[in-house]
Amino acid sequence: MQTPVLVVAAVIVDDLARPTAFLGARRSRPAHLVGRWEFPGGKVDPGETPEQALHREICEELGVTVELGDEVVGPDAGAWTITDRHVMRLWFARVVAGEPAPLVEHDELRWLAPAEFDDVPWLDGDVRIVEHITGYFDSASVAAG
Repeated sequence: MQTPVLVVAAVIVDDLARPTAFLGARRSRPAHLVGRWEFPGGKVDPGETPEQALHREICEELGVTVELGDEVVGPDAGAWTITDRHVMRLWFARVVAGEPAPLVEHDELRWLAPAEFDDVPWLDGDVRIVEHITGYFDSASVAAG
């Protein structure tokens, strides 16, 4: 079996200490993913740490700089299996410079409050992540780490 490709993504929240919403991104490509929603991010390049890759990807995709908070540790050896070929590591993040814009992979961004989390069609691999992070918006803190 082939080693899965590591991708990284961010749950960009309005506030790391008391989040009330996060930023969802609608895919504009490839064709089989168009119209589905995801957490922004991408592949880790050779020689990059996952955190470096996440900063680069968020800058490329959304044109912003973020501060990373806690990692959202997944059930699959600390990560999240999102396809048969990809595993994802995910961090809470907050925009510290710039205004998010859909620059590369996306055609729409939307701030989603907990009551709206199910209003968009998530990529299959992201559905259980959305379900998992819902608890952070009820009471828990995702303070900068």
